[in-house]
Amino acid sequence: MSTSSPRAPREPSPDTVVVGRIGRPHGVRGLATVEVRTDDPDLRFAPGEALVTDPPERGPLTVVDKRWHSGTLLLQLAGPTGEVYGTREAVDALRNTLLLVPVADLPEIEDPDSFYDHQLVGLTARLPDGTVVGEVTAVRHEAQDLLVLRRGAGGEALVPFVSAIVTSVDVAGGFLVVDPPEGLLEL
Repeated sequence: MSTSSPRAPREPSPDTVVVGRIGRPHGVRGLATVEVRTDDPDLRFAPGEALVTDPPERGPLTVVDKRWHSGTLLLQLAGPTGEVYGTREAVDALRNTLLLVPVADLPEIEDPDSFYDHQLVGLTARLPDGTVVGEVTAVRHEAQDLLVLRRGAGGEALVPFVSAIVTSVDVAGGFLVVDPPEGLLEL
């Protein structure tokens, strides 16, 4: 086992979005666990789909086989030259690789209250009175979706992305309105 810490992934290209992250190997036959970051994993990870990677030198990767095991997505992948990653060690070398798709390949969202992460990153966060409280730098998908706000003094705040707190989103206008409970932005 390596004792070095994993390299922090670079920010993906603005013309791509992250749809998954390769985790640890599963079994001994080259299956990779995948942390899914898409609402449509059956489409994004269908056999034959090619995925751009970050770091780029690990890809593109092609999905050879896909299955679910106890709620975890397992993929068999082939590398840029078509070789299948068939061993636990080969898959372990792909750990923490981000799987990306071009923004142009994303379907339009029909629900006016739903957004892709890349649409939210970069928006200015304002209070209902118009006071700027920060800028959205990331969206975290944990127990609930959280907006990461970069605050003016260099700190950051986590804001639950729920309609009771984020009361409106204007992607075209470049801002969203947050009405946080007392103390939320000071945590």
